[in-house]
Amino acid sequence: MKSGKSAAKKIATLAIFTALSLITFIIESQFPPIFIPGAKMGLANIFSFAALIMYSPWEAFIVVAVRTALGAVYAGNLSALLYSFTGGVVSMGVSALLFYLVYPRISIMSISICAAVAHNITQCIVFVLLYDTTAYFAYLPYLILLGVVSGAIVGGVIMLIFKKVPQSVFEKAIYKKEKK
Repeated sequence: MKSGKSAAKKIATLAIFTALSLITFIIESQFPPIFIPGAKMGLANIFSFAALIMYSPWEAFIVVAVRTALGAVYAGNLSALLYSFTGGVVSMGVSALLFYLVYPRISIMSISICAAVAHNITQCIVFVLLYDTTAYFAYLPYLILLGVVSGAIVGGVIMLIFKKVPQSVFEKAIYKKEKK
């Protein structure tokens, strides 16, 4: 019976993370782009990163996939799904690799920054491939800088959440990982 409760708690937590991620995406989409057309801070990634830390890459990918699909439907822009989904999958892959292979030798903040930069580079590459133009690569230095800033913000929020919220809420997932 305990595993049934555990599975239900996990599904409920992932649903909450997905809902919070979508709400954050919707709120963030109401603001104008930051310096570059379409550029956002990516605060919705806080919740997929939390899913990665608490559970596994699989669960984090689920949060990313559902949020990007619902976000594209909400925005009425299915082409945005190509950018958000590919960027989200690549950045979550980078996060998972760094978290499971290198953490705690590098910080959560560093992982988040690397993931945000990977996200922006991926979106730039997708744009270049879709529109068959390399002119968009001129934005790459700005996208990388924006990735560093947004990754630092997301990483800082994640660190704050896992520091301030009671350990029992997170089923000691991050603490087990740090003891290895």
